[in-house]
Amino acid sequence: MLPAAEYDSPWKEALEEFLQPCLALLLPDIHADVDWARDFHFLDTQLQQVAPEAAVGPRVVDKLIEVRRRDGQPELVLIHIEVQSQQETDFARRMFGYYYRLLDRFDRPVVSVAILGDDRPAWRPDAFESELWGCSVAFRFPVVKLLHFRQRWEELEASTNPFAGVVMAHLRALETHDDAERRSRFKLGLTRWLLTRGYSREEVMRVFRIIDWILRLPEDLEIRYWQQVQAYEEERHVAYITSVERIGMQRGLEQGREEGREEGRREGVALGRREGLLTGLELAFELKFGEEGRRAFEEVRRIEDVATLDAIAARIRTATRVEEVRALYGPPKG
Repeated sequence: MLPAAEYDSPWKEALEEFLQPCLALLLPDIHADVDWARDFHFLDTQLQQVAPEAAVGPRVVDKLIEVRRRDGQPELVLIHIEVQSQQETDFARRMFGYYYRLLDRFDRPVVSVAILGDDRPAWRPDAFESELWGCSVAFRFPVVKLLHFRQRWEELEASTNPFAGVVMAHLRALETHDDAERRSRFKLGLTRWLLTRGYSREEVMRVFRIIDWILRLPEDLEIRYWQQVQAYEEERHVAYITSVERIGMQRGLEQGREEGREEGRREGVALGRREGLLTGLELAFELKFGEEGRRAFEEVRRIEDVATLDAIAARIRTATRVEEVRALYGPPKG
Protein backbone atom coordinates (compact mmCIF):
# COMPACT_ATOMS: atom_id res chain seq x y z
CA MET A 1 0.00 0.00 0.00
CA LEU A 2 1.24 3.47 -0.88
CA PRO A 3 2.09 6.05 1.79
CA ALA A 4 -0.41 8.78 0.87
CA ALA A 5 1.65 11.61 2.33
CA GLU A 6 4.46 10.86 -0.16
CA TYR A 7 2.24 11.96 -3.04
CA ASP A 8 0.28 14.76 -1.36
CA SER A 9 2.40 17.77 -2.28
CA PRO A 10 3.31 16.77 -5.85
CA TRP A 11 -0.30 15.95 -6.76
CA LYS A 12 -1.55 19.17 -5.23
CA GLU A 13 0.94 21.17 -7.26
CA ALA A 14 0.25 19.09 -10.38
CA LEU A 15 -3.45 19.98 -10.28
CA GLU A 16 -2.73 23.64 -9.59
CA GLU A 17 -0.12 23.91 -12.33
CA PHE A 18 -1.71 21.69 -14.96
CA LEU A 19 -5.47 21.67 -14.40
CA GLN A 20 -6.35 22.13 -18.06
CA PRO A 21 -3.97 19.46 -19.45
CA CYS A 22 -4.96 17.17 -16.56
CA LEU A 23 -8.62 17.27 -17.55
CA ALA A 24 -7.72 17.03 -21.24
CA LEU A 25 -5.86 13.77 -20.61
CA LEU A 26 -7.92 12.16 -17.86
CA LEU A 27 -11.43 13.59 -18.31
CA PRO A 28 -11.66 14.83 -21.92
CA ASP A 29 -15.47 15.19 -21.93
CA ILE A 30 -15.33 17.61 -19.01
CA HIS A 31 -12.37 19.43 -20.52
CA ALA A 32 -14.24 19.93 -23.79
CA ASP A 33 -17.22 21.54 -22.04
CA VAL A 34 -15.22 24.06 -19.98
CA ASP A 35 -14.67 27.54 -21.39
CA TRP A 36 -10.91 27.82 -20.91
CA ALA A 37 -10.89 31.31 -22.39
CA ARG A 38 -12.50 32.48 -19.15
CA ASP A 39 -10.82 32.55 -15.75
CA PHE A 40 -11.24 29.61 -13.41
CA HIS A 41 -10.72 29.73 -9.65
CA PHE A 42 -9.49 27.30 -7.01
CA LEU A 43 -11.74 27.41 -3.94
CA ASP A 44 -9.62 25.51 -1.44
CA THR A 45 -10.62 27.72 1.49
CA GLN A 46 -14.31 27.22 0.77
CA LEU A 47 -13.79 23.47 0.46
CA GLN A 48 -12.14 23.32 3.87
CA GLN A 49 -15.02 25.28 5.36
CA VAL A 50 -17.57 22.85 3.94
CA ALA A 51 -15.52 19.71 4.64
CA PRO A 52 -12.75 20.45 7.16
CA GLU A 53 -11.81 16.78 7.29
CA ALA A 54 -10.62 17.08 3.67
CA ALA A 55 -7.21 18.15 4.94
CA VAL A 56 -6.63 14.97 6.96
CA GLY A 57 -6.93 11.22 6.64
CA PRO A 58 -5.57 8.68 4.14
CA ARG A 59 -6.59 10.54 0.96
CA VAL A 60 -4.08 12.49 -1.05
CA VAL A 61 -5.63 15.79 -2.04
CA ASP A 62 -8.97 17.47 -2.70
CA LYS A 63 -9.50 20.39 -5.04
CA LEU A 64 -12.55 22.55 -5.67
CA ILE A 65 -12.54 24.61 -8.85
CA GLU A 66 -15.07 27.10 -10.19
CA VAL A 67 -15.27 26.99 -14.00
CA ARG A 68 -17.53 28.32 -16.73
CA ARG A 69 -19.21 26.18 -19.37
CA ARG A 70 -18.89 26.88 -23.07
CA ASP A 71 -22.64 27.02 -23.67
CA GLY A 72 -23.37 28.89 -20.46
CA GLN A 73 -26.13 26.47 -19.38
CA PRO A 74 -25.52 26.80 -16.50
CA GLU A 75 -22.62 29.19 -16.68
CA LEU A 76 -20.85 28.54 -13.36
CA VAL A 77 -20.04 24.98 -12.29
CA LEU A 78 -18.02 23.58 -9.40
CA ILE A 79 -15.67 20.68 -10.03
CA HIS A 80 -14.62 18.71 -6.97
CA ILE A 81 -11.54 16.57 -7.69
CA GLU A 82 -10.25 14.03 -5.23
CA VAL A 83 -7.03 12.09 -5.74
CA GLN A 84 -7.01 8.90 -3.69
CA SER A 85 -3.92 6.71 -3.36
CA GLN A 86 -5.23 4.06 -0.97
CA GLN A 87 -8.23 1.78 -0.94
CA GLU A 88 -10.90 3.05 1.43
CA THR A 89 -14.09 1.21 2.40
CA ASP A 90 -16.33 4.29 2.66
CA PHE A 91 -14.82 6.23 -0.22
CA ALA A 92 -18.00 6.44 -2.32
CA ARG A 93 -20.06 7.48 0.70
CA ARG A 94 -17.57 10.24 1.48
CA MET A 95 -17.69 11.45 -2.13
CA PHE A 96 -21.46 11.69 -1.81
CA GLY A 97 -21.09 13.58 1.47
CA TYR A 98 -18.85 16.18 -0.15
CA TYR A 99 -21.23 16.46 -3.10
CA TYR A 100 -24.36 17.25 -1.13
CA ARG A 101 -22.53 19.62 1.23
CA LEU A 102 -21.13 21.59 -1.70
CA LEU A 103 -24.49 21.58 -3.47
CA ASP A 104 -26.20 22.86 -0.33
CA ARG A 105 -23.53 25.45 0.40
CA PHE A 106 -23.20 26.97 -3.09
CA ASP A 107 -26.58 26.19 -4.66
CA ARG A 108 -25.06 25.60 -8.08
CA PRO A 109 -24.19 22.51 -10.17
CA VAL A 110 -21.44 20.36 -8.67
CA VAL A 111 -19.46 17.66 -10.46
CA SER A 112 -17.45 15.32 -8.25
CA VAL A 113 -14.71 13.23 -9.86
CA ALA A 114 -12.18 10.78 -8.43
CA ILE A 115 -8.64 10.10 -9.62
CA LEU A 116 -7.58 6.77 -8.15
CA GLY A 117 -3.82 6.40 -7.82
CA ASP A 118 -3.81 3.20 -5.75
CA ASP A 119 -2.23 -0.13 -6.68
CA ARG A 120 -5.39 -2.30 -6.46
CA PRO A 121 -6.61 -3.08 -10.01
CA ALA A 122 -10.06 -4.26 -8.91
CA TRP A 123 -10.88 -1.30 -6.68
CA ARG A 124 -12.93 1.22 -8.64
CA PRO A 125 -15.74 2.78 -6.57
CA ASP A 126 -18.00 4.98 -8.69
CA ALA A 127 -21.36 5.03 -6.91
CA PHE A 128 -23.09 5.37 -3.56
CA GLU A 129 -26.60 3.99 -3.06
CA SER A 130 -28.88 3.85 -0.03
CA GLU A 131 -32.52 2.73 0.32
CA LEU A 132 -34.87 2.17 3.22
CA TRP A 133 -38.67 2.16 3.38
CA GLY A 134 -39.08 3.78 0.01
CA CYS A 135 -36.51 6.50 0.70
CA SER A 136 -33.51 6.09 -1.61
CA VAL A 137 -30.56 7.88 -3.11
CA ALA A 138 -28.31 6.87 -5.99
CA PHE A 139 -25.14 8.90 -6.60
CA ARG A 140 -22.68 8.17 -9.41
CA PHE A 141 -19.44 9.98 -10.17
CA PRO A 142 -16.74 9.81 -12.88
CA VAL A 143 -13.65 7.81 -11.95
CA VAL A 144 -10.20 7.76 -13.51
CA LYS A 145 -8.07 4.75 -12.60
CA LEU A 146 -4.44 5.67 -13.19
CA LEU A 147 -3.41 2.02 -13.08
CA HIS A 148 -5.34 1.46 -16.32
CA PHE A 149 -2.96 3.80 -18.12
CA ARG A 150 -0.37 1.04 -18.02
CA GLN A 151 -2.15 -0.37 -21.07
CA ARG A 152 -1.87 3.06 -22.72
CA TRP A 153 1.82 3.59 -22.04
CA GLU A 154 2.77 4.09 -25.69
CA GLU A 155 0.03 6.71 -25.96
CA LEU A 156 1.45 8.52 -22.93
CA GLU A 157 4.97 8.44 -24.35
CA ALA A 158 3.78 9.84 -27.68
CA SER A 159 1.73 12.60 -26.04
CA THR A 160 2.72 16.25 -25.97
CA ASN A 161 0.38 16.81 -23.01
CA PRO A 162 2.61 17.67 -20.03
CA PHE A 163 0.31 15.82 -17.66
CA ALA A 164 1.29 12.57 -19.37
CA GLY A 165 4.62 12.96 -17.55
CA VAL A 166 2.83 13.23 -14.21
CA VAL A 167 0.83 10.05 -14.87
CA MET A 168 3.91 8.13 -16.02
CA ALA A 169 5.85 9.26 -12.96
CA HIS A 170 3.04 8.12 -10.66
CA LEU A 171 2.84 4.72 -12.34
CA ARG A 172 6.60 4.26 -12.11
CA ALA A 173 6.43 5.23 -8.44
CA LEU A 174 3.84 2.48 -7.88
CA GLU A 175 6.11 -0.07 -9.54
CA THR A 176 9.30 0.91 -7.72
CA HIS A 177 8.36 1.87 -4.16
CA ASP A 178 10.71 -0.89 -2.93
CA ASP A 179 13.29 -0.86 -5.77
CA ALA A 180 15.34 2.33 -5.78
CA GLU A 181 17.73 1.20 -8.53
CA ARG A 182 14.86 0.55 -10.91
CA ARG A 183 13.23 3.82 -9.94
CA SER A 184 16.45 5.67 -10.75
CA ARG A 185 16.50 4.15 -14.26
CA PHE A 186 12.86 5.03 -14.83
CA LYS A 187 13.40 8.58 -13.57
CA LEU A 188 16.27 9.09 -15.98
CA GLY A 189 14.13 7.75 -18.82
CA LEU A 190 11.29 10.12 -17.97
CA THR A 191 13.73 13.02 -17.77
CA ARG A 192 15.00 12.22 -21.25
CA TRP A 193 11.39 11.95 -22.44
CA LEU A 194 10.68 15.38 -21.01
CA LEU A 195 13.63 16.95 -22.83
CA THR A 196 12.38 15.66 -26.20
CA ARG A 197 8.85 17.08 -26.00
CA GLY A 198 9.75 20.44 -27.48
CA TYR A 199 8.72 22.34 -24.36
CA SER A 200 10.15 25.70 -23.37
CA ARG A 201 12.61 25.82 -20.48
CA GLU A 202 9.86 27.09 -18.18
CA GLU A 203 7.53 24.24 -19.19
CA VAL A 204 10.30 21.68 -18.74
CA MET A 205 11.01 22.94 -15.23
CA ARG A 206 7.33 22.94 -14.24
CA VAL A 207 6.86 19.32 -15.32
CA PHE A 208 10.22 18.21 -14.00
CA ARG A 209 9.49 19.56 -10.54
CA ILE A 210 6.51 17.20 -10.29
CA ILE A 211 8.37 14.19 -11.70
CA ASP A 212 11.33 14.82 -9.41
CA TRP A 213 9.00 15.14 -6.43
CA ILE A 214 7.14 11.90 -7.12
CA LEU A 215 10.20 9.79 -7.99
CA ARG A 216 12.37 10.54 -5.00
CA LEU A 217 15.69 8.72 -4.72
CA PRO A 218 18.16 7.88 -1.96
CA GLU A 219 21.08 10.28 -1.75
CA ASP A 220 23.66 8.11 -3.52
CA LEU A 221 21.35 7.38 -6.46
CA GLU A 222 20.30 11.03 -6.57
CA ILE A 223 23.91 12.08 -7.11
CA ARG A 224 24.41 9.49 -9.87
CA TYR A 225 21.13 10.52 -11.49
CA TRP A 226 22.19 14.18 -11.63
CA GLN A 227 25.49 13.20 -13.22
CA GLN A 228 23.60 11.26 -15.89
CA VAL A 229 21.19 14.13 -16.53
CA GLN A 230 24.05 16.58 -16.88
CA ALA A 231 25.81 14.28 -19.37
CA TYR A 232 22.58 13.93 -21.36
CA GLU A 233 22.02 17.68 -21.48
CA GLU A 234 25.58 18.27 -22.61
CA GLU A 235 25.13 15.64 -25.32
CA ARG A 236 21.99 17.40 -26.58
CA HIS A 237 23.47 20.89 -26.08
CA VAL A 238 20.67 22.00 -23.79
CA ALA A 239 20.73 23.25 -20.20
CA TYR A 240 17.17 23.11 -18.94
CA ILE A 241 17.24 21.05 -15.78
CA THR A 242 20.75 20.83 -14.44
CA SER A 243 21.33 24.52 -14.97
CA VAL A 244 19.22 25.13 -11.88
CA GLU A 245 21.10 22.86 -9.50
CA ARG A 246 24.38 22.13 -11.27
CA ILE A 247 26.55 24.42 -9.14
CA GLY A 248 25.22 23.14 -5.84
CA MET A 249 25.32 19.49 -6.91
CA GLN A 250 28.87 19.81 -8.21
CA ARG A 251 30.01 21.33 -4.93
CA GLY A 252 28.30 18.46 -3.12
CA LEU A 253 29.97 15.86 -5.35
CA GLU A 254 33.37 17.38 -4.72
CA GLN A 255 32.76 17.41 -0.99
CA GLY A 256 31.66 13.77 -1.08
CA ARG A 257 34.75 12.70 -3.03
CA GLU A 258 37.14 14.54 -0.75
CA GLU A 259 35.67 13.33 2.50
CA GLY A 260 34.63 9.87 1.30
CA ARG A 261 31.83 9.73 3.83
CA GLU A 262 28.09 9.19 3.60
CA GLU A 263 27.61 12.39 5.55
CA GLY A 264 29.41 14.30 2.84
CA ARG A 265 27.16 12.84 0.14
CA ARG A 266 24.03 13.70 2.11
CA GLU A 267 25.24 17.24 2.65
CA GLY A 268 26.07 17.53 -1.04
CA VAL A 269 22.56 16.57 -2.12
CA ALA A 270 21.03 18.94 0.44
CA LEU A 271 23.30 21.71 -0.77
CA GLY A 272 22.24 21.11 -4.36
CA ARG A 273 18.57 21.24 -3.44
CA ARG A 274 19.09 24.46 -1.49
CA GLU A 275 20.92 26.09 -4.40
CA GLY A 276 18.15 25.05 -6.77
CA LEU A 277 15.40 26.36 -4.52
CA LEU A 278 17.18 29.69 -4.06
CA THR A 279 17.60 30.06 -7.82
CA GLY A 280 13.88 29.58 -8.39
CA LEU A 281 12.86 31.69 -5.41
CA GLU A 282 14.97 34.63 -6.52
CA LEU A 283 13.09 34.80 -9.81
CA ALA A 284 9.71 34.16 -8.15
CA PHE A 285 10.17 36.98 -5.60
CA GLU A 286 11.21 39.43 -8.30
CA LEU A 287 8.39 38.55 -10.71
CA LYS A 288 5.67 38.59 -8.07
CA PHE A 289 6.70 41.46 -5.80
CA GLY A 290 9.15 43.56 -7.82
CA GLU A 291 11.62 45.66 -5.85
CA GLU A 292 10.04 44.67 -2.55
CA GLY A 293 10.47 41.04 -3.54
CA ARG A 294 14.15 41.54 -4.32
CA ARG A 295 14.68 42.99 -0.85
CA ALA A 296 12.76 40.13 0.75
CA PHE A 297 14.81 37.55 -1.13
CA GLU A 298 17.97 38.89 0.49
CA GLU A 299 16.44 37.76 3.79
CA VAL A 300 15.52 34.36 2.35
CA ARG A 301 19.01 33.86 0.93
CA ARG A 302 20.33 33.47 4.50
CA ILE A 303 18.02 30.55 5.31
CA GLU A 304 19.87 27.24 5.49
CA ASP A 305 16.96 24.90 6.22
CA VAL A 306 15.70 23.25 3.01
CA ALA A 307 12.29 22.43 4.51
CA THR A 308 11.72 26.13 5.26
CA LEU A 309 12.69 27.02 1.70
CA ASP A 310 10.24 24.38 0.42
CA ALA A 311 7.49 25.96 2.51
CA ILE A 312 8.35 29.41 1.17
CA ALA A 313 8.22 28.11 -2.41
CA ALA A 314 4.75 26.68 -1.76
CA ARG A 315 3.46 29.84 -0.05
CA ILE A 316 4.70 32.29 -2.66
CA ARG A 317 2.42 30.71 -5.26
CA THR A 318 -0.73 31.97 -3.52
CA ALA A 319 0.59 34.93 -1.51
CA THR A 320 -0.51 38.42 -2.48
CA ARG A 321 1.85 40.27 -0.13
CA VAL A 322 5.46 39.74 0.92
CA GLU A 323 4.34 39.68 4.56
CA GLU A 324 2.43 36.44 3.94
CA VAL A 325 5.67 34.75 2.91
CA ARG A 326 7.76 36.41 5.59
CA ALA A 327 5.43 34.96 8.25
CA LEU A 328 7.04 31.57 7.56
CA TYR A 329 10.50 32.59 8.72
CA GLY A 330 10.05 35.78 10.76
CA PRO A 331 11.84 39.09 10.48
CA PRO A 332 15.43 39.12 9.23
CA LYS A 333 18.12 38.63 11.86
CA GLY A 334 21.09 40.84 12.29
